[in-house]
Formats: sequence, C-alpha cells, structure tokens
Amino acid sequence: MHRVTVLALDGVVAFDLATPLEVFTRVRLPDGSRPYDVRVCAPRPEVDAGLFTVKVAHGLEALDDADTIVLPGCHDPARGVPERVVAQLRSAARRGTRLASICAGAFVLAATGLLDGKRATTHWAGAELFRAMHPEVVIDPDVLYVDNGQFLTSAGAAAGLDLCLHLIRRDFGSAMAADAARLSVMPLEREGGQAQFIAPSAPSLPRGSVFEPLLVWLEESSDRDLTLAEIAARAGMSTRTLNRRFREQTGTTPLQWLHRARIRRAQHLLETTTHPVDRIGGQVGFGSPTAFRDRFKRVVGTNPHDYRRAFQSSAQRSAQRSAQRSAQRSRIATTP
Repeated sequence: MHRVTVLALDGVVAFDLATPLEVFTRVRLPDGSRPYDVRVCAPRPEVDAGLFTVKVAHGLEALDDADTIVLPGCHDPARGVPERVVAQLRSAARRGTRLASICAGAFVLAATGLLDGKRATTHWAGAELFRAMHPEVVIDPDVLYVDNGQFLTSAGAAAGLDLCLHLIRRDFGSAMAADAARLSVMPLEREGGQAQFIAPSAPSLPRGSVFEPLLVWLEESSDRDLTLAEIAARAGMSTRTLNRRFREQTGTTPLQWLHRARIRRAQHLLETTTHPVDRIGGQVGFGSPTAFRDRFKRVVGTNPHDYRRAFQSSAQRSAQRSAQRSAQRSRIATTP
C-alpha cells in the first residue's frame, strides 16, 4: 500500500489540506481495495487552520515511512518553516520519498533547498514573493503543476486536484486516474494553465513617466493597426530609441505591450458580450482571426472559445443561445 502523508503546519489552508485527503481516499483498485493509506501529521496535536483548529493523530514521525508527502499551503507563505520540519523533509528526500506541494505549499518545499535549480510553480498571486524569497528556484506562474520526478509543485487550490490526479496516473495508470477524476467531478486534463485564471489587470502605466501619455494613447488606440514606426513617431523618437527606452521603463516592447492591451480588452468582451469570437478579434485590433487566436493562446494559455465557456456569465450564455436560435429561425423563414 502506498503511504501518503499530508503535513499540516499552523496557518494551513483548509482547502489545500482537504484536497489530497478527499482524492486519495476515494481511489479504489479493480478488486475494491484501497491503494493509498492516507494520514495527516503535524508538529503538534492541534493545528491552527484559521477559522477552526485541526486535531491531528500523527506527529512528524509519520513522515519517516511515507512514500509521498503532500505539503498544503499556509495563509502566510512568508512565515518561516520550523527547522525540525525542514530537516525531516530533507531526510525523507534522501530516502527517495516523493514530495508534492499544493498552492503556497511550494514555499515550504522551497525552504528545504530541494527545489534549488529546478522549475516550480505556485499560485500566480504569490509568484513575485516566491521569486524574491527563493531566487534559486525557476518559478513558472503560468502552469497548473510542474513534475520534476521526485519533487512536484502545483498552482492555486484547484490545481491541487490536477496534481493529485496526475500522481494517481503515475502510480496506477490513466484508467484509475480517470475514475478518480469522475468522482471529483473534474476533467483528467484541463486546457491551458494558470494564465487563464489571472485577473486581466491593466498593463502598468508608470506614474510620471515620459511614456505615460504614450501608454494612454496606445490603450485608447489598441483597436487600430498600429506599426512600430507610428508609435515611435507619436513618441517623437526613432524606433531604436523607443524600443530601448520603452523596455527600460516597462520591461517589454511597445508592440508586446500593445498586444497585451488588446488581449485584455478581448477577455472583457468574451466575458461580457455575445459577439462572435472573430468579430471580437477585429474589434480589439487583430488583422485576422488566426492572428487573434494565436496571440490569445500565447498570452492566456487557452483559446478564446474555451475562455468564454469558462468565464462568461450564465446570463450572457443564455442571451447568446437566444440570439443563435433567433438567427436560425430567420434563416429558415427566408429560405424559399
């Protein structure tokens, strides 16, 4: 039997803690037996989980014979990890134990040094703090999970489900993982990555920057087919000087900034209107539907149709279906 031990530290996020318990305890082999022995351990018998306290049956000694250790996130990821916990996780890694983190649990795993030089992920909202605290780890905030073999990390809370299903597939194959996914009412594979769930905030406009008027103009003119030469002329600079100084101020190029502004506008229209996807691409300034779809996929991590299905309100979807039915009835009525 495969032993899964979930480590609960003070401030543990209840959702992260419950996810591996629910997923792994529901798995059944074809003969009906349970392939996973799931336990929760903690440094002390009671753990502060914010709105309530969790009573834990096992101490840290439960880490010693675990085949997989799952590290849920904590509400304060910057909070230090107890040295005893760090030492036991390192010891488990030396024995070949698999370690997997959910959401901000990546901060706990990174505190051990086991992720140094490796690619990892965490919730997109904590990516910058993670990068500042653990610069030796290659953080990728655009994916749902990262599998380094022995060490795995996942993004926001729901991505913990994706990671657990991935581990089941690694351990017992796709058929078992598919059964577990159905029990969790989850797809075994989700389209795209974290980027599709990141709130489409406006591209930053540096206060007092010489480029602030230019960025306002770019935002307002994002639906036009602008060239780099036109943008440079508006800024009163050569294209070479514009590119260099723009990157210094914003961290990107004028055209990349413009594309991001267009995609942000497209996300808003996909969520709030029933306009056809190709029409939206034209509205936000893309010259062809293919260019729009390619750029949208590159920035958001999924295609416009799937993004709309995921984020459009039920009222908008109902209006869209009504409009489609009306159009169909009109075509039938005008057919000779």
